[in-house]
Amino acid sequence: MENKDMCKKIDEIIAKHEPKRPIVAILQDIQEEYRYLPKEALLYLSDAVDVSIAKIYSVATFYENFSLEPKGKYVIKICDGTACHVRKSIPILNALRNKLGLTEGKKTTDDGLFTVETVSCLGACGLAPVMTVNDKVHPAMTPESATALIEELK
Repeated sequence: MENKDMCKKIDEIIAKHEPKRPIVAILQDIQEEYRYLPKEALLYLSDAVDVSIAKIYSVATFYENFSLEPKGKYVIKICDGTACHVRKSIPILNALRNKLGLTEGKKTTDDGLFTVETVSCLGACGLAPVMTVNDKVHPAMTPESATALIEELK
């Protein structure tokens, strides 16, 4: 990613949010563009909107939805709320990690295709166990159906 192109894109995002320049909304748009919040983007944003980098980072790290690490093309979220947990969401998580060579500490594949995360609740308890792929809900998952979905996405 060329720095000049990134700066131009961030300027466009900021302009879209004039005159108030809400930091959270701008960060959401930056993350949507790059799939995470690159350090260079945050530094440029700080200068462009005259807000300290400390404040930008405090917002970016406060909200769980923001990521300072690159995410894969497909972000898979496994629900581990009560309903999903008792209906065996952990074996689904383990099957995906095993299939993709991931661990609790390594959430994104080396090729940048998949990121696997757990979340406390996806709000679809009646469909448990549930996972999402880029926010599309996949209900009543099993380890087998989850790994089959990975093959489809490849």
